[in-house]
Parts: sequence; C-alpha cells; structure tokens
Amino acid sequence: MNITEEKVDNLNAIIKIKLTPEDYKEQYDKKIAEARKQVTEPGFRPGKVPMGMIKKKYGQSILADELNKMINDNLYNHINENKLNVLGNPIPSDEHTTFDKWEAGADFEFGYKIGLAPEFEVKPSSKDKVVFHKIKVDKQTIDKQIEDFAKRYGQMGEVDKSEKGDMVFGEFVQKEGEITAKSTVSVPMIEDEKIQKKFIGLKKGDKLVIDPKTVSKGDADMAAMLHIKKEELDQATGDFEFTVEEIKRLEPAPLDKALFDKIHGEGNVKNEKEFRAKIEEELSVAFVNDSERLFQKTLADYFVNKLKLDLPDEFLKEWIQASNEKEVSKEEVEKEYPQYSDQLRWQLIENKVIQDNDIKVEIDEVKDYVKGMLVQQYAQYGMPTPDDEALEANAMQVLQNQDETKKIFDYLYKNKVSEYFKNNVKIQEKEVNQEEFIKLFYAQ
Repeated sequence: MNITEEKVDNLNAIIKIKLTPEDYKEQYDKKIAEARKQVTEPGFRPGKVPMGMIKKKYGQSILADELNKMINDNLYNHINENKLNVLGNPIPSDEHTTFDKWEAGADFEFGYKIGLAPEFEVKPSSKDKVVFHKIKVDKQTIDKQIEDFAKRYGQMGEVDKSEKGDMVFGEFVQKEGEITAKSTVSVPMIEDEKIQKKFIGLKKGDKLVIDPKTVSKGDADMAAMLHIKKEELDQATGDFEFTVEEIKRLEPAPLDKALFDKIHGEGNVKNEKEFRAKIEEELSVAFVNDSERLFQKTLADYFVNKLKLDLPDEFLKEWIQASNEKEVSKEEVEKEYPQYSDQLRWQLIENKVIQDNDIKVEIDEVKDYVKGMLVQQYAQYGMPTPDDEALEANAMQVLQNQDETKKIFDYLYKNKVSEYFKNNVKIQEKEVNQEEFIKLFYAQ
C-alpha cells in the first residue's frame, strides 16, 4: 500500500491511496470463502457452490466492502499519524481516483480531498477593547417582573364585555357544512388586527361570522379548535358563525402575603418593599448570566473580525452539501455559509486558546456545577436542599445523560475561554436597560 499527500495550497490537499492485489488478496479470499459457506444456490449443497460462481455473483460487492474498510482505516491513520488538522471529513475525488477494472487482481488508486485548518496565533492584549454590557435593574424592570408574577399567579374570572386580553368561549357552526365545535379564542393571540377588533366589545349571545383560520395558529391548532383531525381540514372551508357563550379575563394576583409566599416560600418575604428587594437581587444574578452570554457573542465577533482566518471555503461548501442528511442545494449552502464559516472560525479560535493555555475542565468541576444548578432549582421551588450525599447522588444521576454532560463540559470550557480573554483584553463595561439589552443580544 502506498499513501501520498499532495498539497494544493495551505488549506487544501489531496491524499492518494494506492492498493495492489498483495494488499487486499488475503482478506478478500477469506471473505469469499466465508460467503461460499453461507450462500445457497439451486442444484448445489450448502457450502459446495463453485467458487467461480461465488466470485461472479458476489465478488465485486465483497471487494468493494474490503477496499472501503482498508481505505478508511489507512486514510484516518495517515491523518492522525501526521497530525493533520482537518476540517470536516475527506471527500472522495473522482479526478484522483483511477483503476482499469473493478475486480480482484487489479491495482486501485483512490483520491480524497481534505480541507486544512489555517495556522494562526491568538495573542490578546490591552489594545483589544471589548464591551461588556450590564443590564440595569431599574424600577421599570422590577415593575415588569412584578406584573409577570401577578399574571402568572392570577385567576380567570368571568366578565360581561370582552377586551383585548380576554379569552372568548363560544360555539363554531359551519355555515355550509356539518362541523360544530365549542372552543376558546384567545383574543391577544389573533395576529390580524382587523380580526382581533371583531372580538373586542363582545357580550354573551353575540354572533359574528369568521373563518377559523384567522383565529388559529396553523393547521394543528385549527384542527384542535374545531375538534377534528388534521386530515379533515379540507372539509373545514368557508365561514363559520361563532356565538359567544362566555368571556374570561385574567385577574392579576394582588401584591399580598399569599403571592409572596407562593413565590419565595412562606414567611420569607413580609411586605412589598422586601418583595421588590428580592426581585432586584434575583434579577441581578440572572442578568449576570445574560450579560456573559452577550459578552461571549461580542468577543467572538471581535476576534473573528480581527483575525480574519482563511478557510478552505469551496471544500467546506462541498462537504456541507455532501454530508447533510437532507438534500440541500448549492444556493442554500451559499446562503447559510457566511454564518457557518464565522461560527467555525470562532470554534477554531476557542480551541487554539484551550490548547495553547492548557485549559482543562475536570469532572469534579462538572459535578460541582450540576450540584449548584440543583440547589438553585430546589430554592426556586421553595424546597429544602438535600444533604450532601443525596445531592451527590442526584448530580451523578444527571451526569448519566451523556448529551447533558457534554453540554455542561462545553459550557464550562466556553466560560474558561471567556475568563482567559477577560484577563487579557481591556473590558469596557456599559450599562443598558433590559429593552436595549434584548435588542443588542438579537442583533448579534
């Protein structure tokens, strides 16, 4: 077997693997012999089918399987042994694949395109200025949180006349059909303003003609509202008459001891002043995590733009299209590629920082993080924290989920990379209100 690597440029290469009969004959003959033992053919006893017939009928597929295994093993061995920092996976190259005939006894040469990561250095300094946005916990923010709590723990009550935030219960009757259904229309969820206005000012017994599509959220919601199957929606055409039977309104919970106890546990908050102080404290903690997430986005944008890493773009586009589970067009790949390539650049930068600075996340750190997360959840629901032994057992149960464990490792690595940059760049803190912060976060 002969493996060669040809550099196309700094970011692309071709790996060629040449196989002669001596490389695969022994394994091929073994598989042919195994097939002969298993194959049954009319007129022959099991295991006595002529070898020529076996080779003629199954030889090519067996040869292809064995060559494919040998190529894959040696291809990735070459990549690992030569410490090639590849992006994506090798792509078969028809241009560099040559052989005269597809049968045992022939010579084969297979070519693969590979994309290589760029070589670069990450050397942050005080000259690098990155903004860290802090959310200001002002009166307006606290008021909004109190309003949300009051609604969450409020009660539905019947009213005489509908308003924008109400739920209207009534009966749909198809004007030209057989569908009738009693259901609820949420007025604030109606997207069409003209239709929404029709549901404002209604009283019990009022009627209006409406197309159910205009007050539902897609096919599944409409089918549920009319108590029919999705497959029957083609029968739910035309206008329906809707008769109002009841109007419900959410009455926010009063700011009293009952609400304070529901949210923070009995006796922990005694009055509105303490309630507001507790909300301010909790929001400050929650906003630290939000600020960190935005900082990591801002940091990524800054260093991706600063380093401007070159990538094997054409290779990556071809690999994305070839490896995608669903068929995607070149146009779709071109549209999504800028975002994908910037994410890849930041991933390369993060990995470089981790490698160069020997950053590690130990399993004990992961376990401690899970414990802290569990303690917060117990506190959130007003439950006492279990003893250390029970907490340890609960944490280990969470870590049985490999996907969840990987997410936590990734999260802690990102935090450590973020901390590294904080210690090496100039942080410019900027205080913004919650509304401004949300705009910044989704503008990234």
